Amino acid sequence: MIDDPVLLNDWHAVAWASQIRDTEPTPIRLLENELVLWRNRDGLHAWRDLCVHRGSRLSAGRLTNNCLACPYHGWEYDSAGRCVRIPAHPEQPPPARAHATVYVVKEKYDLVWVCLGNPAKDVPVFPEWDDSSFEKIMAGPYLYRAHGPRVIENFLDVTHFPFVHAGYLGDPSEAQIGDYEVEEFDGGIIAKDIPVWQPDPDGTGRPAKVFYTFHVLRPLTAAFTKVHGENRFSMFASVTPVGERESLAWLIIALNYAHDAPAEELLRFQDIVTRQDIPVVEAQRPELLPLDLQAELHLRSDRTAIAYRQWLKKLGLRYGTA
Repeated sequence: MIDDPVLLNDWHAVAWASQIRDTEPTPIRLLENELVLWRNRDGLHAWRDLCVHRGSRLSAGRLTNNCLACPYHGWEYDSAGRCVRIPAHPEQPPPARAHATVYVVKEKYDLVWVCLGNPAKDVPVFPEWDDSSFEKIMAGPYLYRAHGPRVIENFLDVTHFPFVHAGYLGDPSEAQIGDYEVEEFDGGIIAKDIPVWQPDPDGTGRPAKVFYTFHVLRPLTAAFTKVHGENRFSMFASVTPVGERESLAWLIIALNYAHDAPAEELLRFQDIVTRQDIPVVEAQRPELLPLDLQAELHLRSDRTAIAYRQWLKKLGLRYGTA
């Protein structure tokens, strides 16, 4: 188990809500814990994937009588996690200890969010989700064999665009990044109006300078908005540590233009960009993100990354950092 109080008491995206059916349980991993998601008439549930009787996986069970039944001996657990029936002894009331480990769970932005501890805050805010002028497209999850903070820092970094994403998000001959400001707000970081030259920022085929604004909302959740004229392109990213060096990145794309463009094209583009990022992030050394600013070199264009590292240190995040 990844033992970090900051992460244990935070919300983590673990699945697309629309993919959790009420016909069968779904196994997931979070912070090296095995969990099961399942639905019944009472809603969505997130439990430890373990029957307390003989340690069988509840995710291999079935739904019966509005309960989740263990596949090994058929013990039935109700929505609150209580065992309510033991088939081998139907006349015997199950003992009070026959109870699944239950976690808090929410559905928001078509994502299932789980907290293993006591959530200190609500699920991070993504304003574009409720704005009908934005089309929303879900992408991922993408697997990174890397720690979550490295993945988020890559998401916040625009200076790699001309080199890792040449021809898509930048051009090596136009790599200069203009000045910008970063500040801390209540609960996060904002980097405003970062000027970036892009070869085709809005699908018209014409190069232009665009402006990015990044919000770091949680240690492993961030968002940006790219502005070009009246066009706004936003992305919400939440990175979930499933193992020590296994992270799943869940992305939501939102744009207020080009509504006639097929969603498949935008997804294909995002798949290409992410596949370019993954090997770079996985190859970074040290694997743990250094929070000591003297450990690596920094430039003015690294202000967002510097602020992110300082903020993580202030929060006391241990996972994925050094």
